[in-house]
Amino acid sequence: METDKRASHRRVMTDWTVLSQAEIRIDDLHADVDNEARALVSRLGSRITCHRGCLDCCVDGLTVFEVEAERIRRDAGTNLTGAVPHPAGACVFLDPSGACRIYDSRPYVCRTQGLPLRWIEEDEAGAAVEYRDICPRNDAGTPIESLGDADCWTIGPVEARLVQIQRARGEASASRVALRTLFGELSGSGLT
Repeated sequence: METDKRASHRRVMTDWTVLSQAEIRIDDLHADVDNEARALVSRLGSRITCHRGCLDCCVDGLTVFEVEAERIRRDAGTNLTGAVPHPAGACVFLDPSGACRIYDSRPYVCRTQGLPLRWIEEDEAGAAVEYRDICPRNDAGTPIESLGDADCWTIGPVEARLVQIQRARGEASASRVALRTLFGELSGSGLT
């Protein structure tokens, strides 16, 4: 039992930061998402017009898995202490110029914003139905209904990995944290 406990709390030293296995896994997941998203953007070419300062997808009210909130806490450290939140309506982590203050640690949902999305849901009869969506700024070109599956970001597999990482931390539920609440915690502003 003690061996199992030690194995689950094993820590790895990288540079100057000590990271838990769950933290390493979230960093790996984010790197995988970035690589896949870059490849998708490359295939779609000029259709994807996302750029720094485009705030259409940076909406308020987003929540993230606790394991992603932990990464933001770890990477932000005290850098946000005393920071002023972006006004309600857009993501609280945007600075006054519209740039993301946590870009390198941003959560999964932010890493795929703007891409053509596809997901499967069951209809009332229990049949699988595919849905697709894309940011209106990236809607020019081939209708997203005509894009191949490989040219869309499939919602589901990464979320399943996030749940696995969260459970590996010993959490039975896939608890989530509101970004506005997280900013309040990191900045000391008391936002909830």
